[in-house]
Amino acid sequence: MIKQSLKALNTALITAGLGMSAQALAAPTTFVHLFEWSWQDIATECETFLGPKGYAAVQVSPPSEHITGAPWWTRYQPVSYQLESRSGTRAQFIDMVSRCKAAGVDIYVDAVINHMAHGSGTGVAGSTFGDKHYPIYSPQDFHETCAINDADYGNNAWRVQNCELVGLADLNTSAAYVQDTLAAYLNDLVGIGVAGFRLDASKHMASSDIAAIMNKVNGEPLVFQEVIDQGGQAVRADEYFANGLVTEFKYSTKLGDTFKSGKLAWLNSFGEAWGMMSSHLAVVFVDNHDNQRGHGGAGNVVTYEDGALYDLANVFMLAFPYGYPKVMSSYDFNHDGDAGPPGSTVHQGNTLNCFANEWQCEHRRNMIAGAMEFRNNTTGHWTVNNWWDNGNNQIAFSRGDEGFVAINREGFGLNQTLQTGLAAGVYCDVLSGGKNTSGDACLGDQITVDQNGLASINVSAMNAVAIHHNSKLGDAPDVPAGDWQRTVVFIKAETAAGQDLFVRGGLDHAFAATLGRDCAQDPLQCAMPVRHNNLKNPTTQGWKQGDNYLDWQGSESGQSADAAGSALDWTTNLWPAEWGTKATVESQGYGETPLNQWGAHYWMLDVDMDCSQTHNGWFEIKAYVKNGQGWEGDISQTNTPYSSNNHFARCGQISVFEFNQSTATYTAF
Repeated sequence: MIKQSLKALNTALITAGLGMSAQALAAPTTFVHLFEWSWQDIATECETFLGPKGYAAVQVSPPSEHITGAPWWTRYQPVSYQLESRSGTRAQFIDMVSRCKAAGVDIYVDAVINHMAHGSGTGVAGSTFGDKHYPIYSPQDFHETCAINDADYGNNAWRVQNCELVGLADLNTSAAYVQDTLAAYLNDLVGIGVAGFRLDASKHMASSDIAAIMNKVNGEPLVFQEVIDQGGQAVRADEYFANGLVTEFKYSTKLGDTFKSGKLAWLNSFGEAWGMMSSHLAVVFVDNHDNQRGHGGAGNVVTYEDGALYDLANVFMLAFPYGYPKVMSSYDFNHDGDAGPPGSTVHQGNTLNCFANEWQCEHRRNMIAGAMEFRNNTTGHWTVNNWWDNGNNQIAFSRGDEGFVAINREGFGLNQTLQTGLAAGVYCDVLSGGKNTSGDACLGDQITVDQNGLASINVSAMNAVAIHHNSKLGDAPDVPAGDWQRTVVFIKAETAAGQDLFVRGGLDHAFAATLGRDCAQDPLQCAMPVRHNNLKNPTTQGWKQGDNYLDWQGSESGQSADAAGSALDWTTNLWPAEWGTKATVESQGYGETPLNQWGAHYWMLDVDMDCSQTHNGWFEIKAYVKNGQGWEGDISQTNTPYSSNNHFARCGQISVFEFNQSTATYTAF
């Protein structure tokens, strides 16, 4: 079972991609740890960002009942195996797994199976415990009480695996009843749809015990085991290879040492040559929830607090062909290693509570998400080619003929003509935005590769660029000819949290018939071809994918079924200081924008539209509030090209309306 799951993962990591375009996503290669997120927030994140972006899976915090209290580590003191935790209820957990799976994202559970809670008390679901009595265990199910001393890690494997880790009641995982109980817990999760497990504190269990437990588990879940082995340990990582993947802590510390105080030029042989395990066995990370707090082997670890350096370290991890990478998504613990998660949610209606002084959401940073896309699109060449460095902290390399990356950790610019290995053409840098949905323009920087594969690479200090074969302009499906012009529509609508604005539109079917268009037989004859310009709003991004027409039919065949038409983004003309960190359309896809000259609550549709399909530049439009009041009523706009109960907008201009109002203004760009 376990060997088969390893083979399946190895295929996803090392074999060629699926041959999809960058917009359709290639084979997923990277998972993210949404540390201490609620089940409802994770479900929303799967639908709005992780799935559309191409993340493979989410590692979630332990879902079983745990002790009460604020610190993060309360989650790692189980009281029972009820799925009731700080992150939510069993029903919410099941809903999350289902919704993430529908979005193409697997769930990996952090399974605490080595021990139970310390002392006595009541769990978060009301279960009582004490003196090694729990709802599912009695004293005979535990090893005898003894403490693990620091010296034991270097010379006494028996004590490491049979004594108590920081005073936690140590389960006798070699006992049949304990194995059956743990397997029943894991089987419950597999039955719900969980795709894999991180086995916490695996080093403190005999490898043979883990094998016996997992052989009782149904299906072929992915297994990766937490084994901290920096060398010189009585319990070694290689003892666990037969059970599944293993966490490679040397990767995190050696990468941190290099990025913080070494030379990036050293990294051309990073991996096995540095004393690490074989790539196909390793789960790797820049930092994790333990070592960013100084635990779990600690070392010179790079974390979100290191700013641009953290971005660069993640770009390297995701671009370099070694291991199965995990991206950390943290919260600000303000140097308090015990601090629990913020009391707020991540998703607050149309507001994303990220990047400030609470949830850090590192996985959403442009450079990290872009580097993950790079990895997804370079699985066909699991090698490094065309390595270049300046002998210090500027490096570049290609992944065969599939991708090229350059990283500059210097305090000055990188300006070199380098071999990319790519075919001639113009490529969009995926770290600064990639290409638009039409494939005919870059949302960020672009790089031109000549017939010899050479390109002039210019990277500012503490920055990086990455291009791949699917980020080449002109490789998207052909765009039909027409009179394409930028067109913006604003509709003022005050909405509540959880509500979103959509529009439908085009030409009236009866009027179109007077123009010789048979929209009853072919509805697209009354639709307006569009290409969305703003794909940065995580809430609306998924709804815009596959939305190629402003039409009367709702979601299109290639569009999310949750879309009620073409999605708009909430904007304002001024972001007050009391709202906290400013959000802008340019950066987050919503918030303040210079195009809005009127005030808050003006929802914006920003598209390129084929004006040749309009009626003398005019088209109709009507708004719909999802999870709210629904459709607008009839509109009685004056000075219109023909009679209609809808707003009339102008192609190639900025049209401004109010929900349920008949006023209209038009402005040229």
